[in-house]
Amino acid sequence: MSCLADATRHDVEATTHREIATFGLPGQRSRHTPCHDSSVPRPFSAYLRVYEPLSAFGDPPDERLAAAVEHATMTRADSIAYEEYMWLKSQLAKPSRLLPAELADGRPSPSGITDVLVLRPEDVPTTEGVTVGPGPLVCPLELRPRSAAALTSFLDDSHPAVRAAVLDAGETNLESMRSHAAAALGQVHSAALHVLSVTWTIPLPWFTLVDPEQRTLKLGTGMDDPERELSWRVAMGDARRRVAKARELAESVLGDQGPTKVLVDTDRWLAAFDANSAVELDYGGLVQLIADPLLESDTSAEEVHSILEALESGDVEELTDLFTGLRDYWGEMAARERFN
Repeated sequence: MSCLADATRHDVEATTHREIATFGLPGQRSRHTPCHDSSVPRPFSAYLRVYEPLSAFGDPPDERLAAAVEHATMTRADSIAYEEYMWLKSQLAKPSRLLPAELADGRPSPSGITDVLVLRPEDVPTTEGVTVGPGPLVCPLELRPRSAAALTSFLDDSHPAVRAAVLDAGETNLESMRSHAAAALGQVHSAALHVLSVTWTIPLPWFTLVDPEQRTLKLGTGMDDPERELSWRVAMGDARRRVAKARELAESVLGDQGPTKVLVDTDRWLAAFDANSAVELDYGGLVQLIADPLLESDTSAEEVHSILEALESGDVEELTDLFTGLRDYWGEMAARERFN
């Protein structure tokens, strides 16, 4: 469980009660076809996902998982709307569920096995000598354990007054919640959760994993278009190589705290997965907050890689300019949380 706890810490810090304020009530939809209501904002969350070869899930994999992968139609945009829907469904159920994707008696829902995103290896850019696959590549959404990790963090770290306002629970019930969340995490069969999420911003060290030039940009019809996207896909081998280099540079110049710690945690998380996996960095719902000209001209990935070059060369002036620009851009984005 130690590896799982380390890996879910990112989710813990992001998928908290703060996301609840961003949720709007979607219209009716089936479990397999989440609808996109452009009048309802999606959660203002960004994602780091790992897609593993199906063979990494057992030999043979669970029949239900294999069937779900074969018939998968869910897109990354669908998954964002679906996560929102499942959380609301858990709260509106009678009786309400403590965690999404679980049954009334607290057991995991069968959807925990079949809710997946699927990629083809040919959709993932690679460098020479690096392989991805064989396909299909699978990313389980793991809504229940991810929410359990977030709940654990909220119970441990939030102010008692905030806990009381959000949960309206006594100490006995709080301990029951902790036990329930711990049991949900203990039922995860993989070494680490496949999705990390953060709200209102993106940890800058995450950009070290990607090739800035390999981004996918779709403006769609406007800021509320569910197909609007800014994302990168990268082979696990390339991601591990880049994060290791960034970690070494950061440790030698910045010490073991701040960005270095994020790089260490991210590297440890990536190491839990199959070496032929793919990694996806997705702005997710954050694209609703960024106008077309800014989204088109977003150079965060380029600037983070330039910071690494400046660290390597010792160019202090360049470092200062780059950090200032990134701080202003993402600081303005994060500041919106205070008004939500």
